[in-house]
Amino acid sequence: MTKNQVLIYDTTLRDGSQGEQINFSAEEKLRIAQRFDEAHFHYIEGGWPGSNPKDLRFFEMAKDINFKNSRLTAFGSTRKPHIKPSACANLKALVKAGTPAVAIVGKAWDLHVHEILKIDLAENLQMISDSIRYLKDMGKEVFFDAEHFFDGYKNNPHYTIKAIETALTAGADMIVLCDTNGGSMPYEVSSIVKKISSSMPLNRAGIHAHNDCGLAAANSIAAVLEGVGMVQGTINGYGERCGNADLILLVANLQLKMGKNCLPAESIRQLTNLSHYISDTANVPPLNARPFVGRSAFAHKGGMHVSAVAKNSSAYEHIQPELVGNHRRVLVSELAGRSNVEYKARELGIDLEKNASLSKKIVHEVKLMEDRGFQFDAADGSLSLLIKKAIGEFVDPFTLECFSVVTSRTENNPCLSQATIKISVGGEEELTAAEGNGPVNALDHALRKALTKFYPQIKEMHLVDFKVRTLEGSEGTAAGVRVLLDSTDGKEIWSTIGVSENIIEASWQALVDSIEYKLSKDKSNKNGLKQK
Repeated sequence: MTKNQVLIYDTTLRDGSQGEQINFSAEEKLRIAQRFDEAHFHYIEGGWPGSNPKDLRFFEMAKDINFKNSRLTAFGSTRKPHIKPSACANLKALVKAGTPAVAIVGKAWDLHVHEILKIDLAENLQMISDSIRYLKDMGKEVFFDAEHFFDGYKNNPHYTIKAIETALTAGADMIVLCDTNGGSMPYEVSSIVKKISSSMPLNRAGIHAHNDCGLAAANSIAAVLEGVGMVQGTINGYGERCGNADLILLVANLQLKMGKNCLPAESIRQLTNLSHYISDTANVPPLNARPFVGRSAFAHKGGMHVSAVAKNSSAYEHIQPELVGNHRRVLVSELAGRSNVEYKARELGIDLEKNASLSKKIVHEVKLMEDRGFQFDAADGSLSLLIKKAIGEFVDPFTLECFSVVTSRTENNPCLSQATIKISVGGEEELTAAEGNGPVNALDHALRKALTKFYPQIKEMHLVDFKVRTLEGSEGTAAGVRVLLDSTDGKEIWSTIGVSENIIEASWQALVDSIEYKLSKDKSNKNGLKQK
């Protein structure tokens, strides 16, 4: 390991999957592990083979995969109290997993030894020593996760130091300092790491921080500043309770801000894509405000900001978004001026700067529609279509003739919706029907079914999120509603909007915009229709 290098250890597949509503199948875990290998992560923690059949199956499948850049790691705990390592099912499962590296967690806080394990302090140290020696004898690279290290040090520093010294003496390759409860402050992490430097070489130390105080990334960076050689975390910060340190944040900050050597530059440029891939696989909507990789990370709304960014992006951006695979977005709303619209038009390859009257017309239309409840700063797809339509550079890809939606329910069966739709494309009509879990779902299925014949690329896209908001509640169930849809084709995520007093109509507007945006950004389609 070079002097400026920081090793990246990912535990999305183990610690991350312990987060609420996060669940990966064995097959998904294998695909994710391969993506991490492509990103040149140094270590990939695949799971706990001694805890469940799914992780056992994952490690069996992983034996057939050639990891070129990463070392797959199996996770477990020290041996059970008062038994030999060779008799411990957990340690045997770690060996059977067949990974080149293993991580074992052991108690570094005397409170856990006394009150949770209910054993004496000497036995806990023996468990740590025996387990590491056993695994080293099996030819494994061994990480010792010193669980509750920082809380333990604050309570009984002598015993906590004894625990890590025992692990080092037994042959542990790396000691991982865990802020398991996520309650430490950055200044505490810095102080404690500095103090233990006399007991161990910090380049053989890692940091594993939880985010219960919102400081997991800050605590990890504090440890690195003191000389720790490895950071652990999860993609998007997924994990138990409030999550783990977000590796996206850590890698971007360490490499781009602090000059550390974490991953190849090409891997850094894939951070946005990787973040979205894990979100999609976990079926968790991406967080727009996520630093570096969120859709809002480089989004500008105020007219003064947009005007400045157009002249010099560093005026309101701390890095170039392309460095992490993201891109600049200019939002248009009732707060926007001509500069916002003109900037957005330039992104579409349209020059409006020489046509002030048209720019003013679009700004005026945006303000009128926002007064009716539209929200274009949250619907970039719909805004792009509005601009293209205003300047005559968009051809409607289809015409709606009619649709109907029927929802029925019986005493013993849940609601089932059926939608029938008739559209025409280039003079050819298509009539289809489809079912769905609700009226909007049925309408979406029917529209896609009707259009796929003409535009097969629609198969590439799917809905990511569906949100409904009541605009003004005094009218009760007759109140107007705003529908926002997030869609993706695997390469890009876009948002569209619909507003109406009828939720089906609002949903229809958003659905149509979503499909039209997809078709408008494609150069051509099956029928040869193109933008003018």
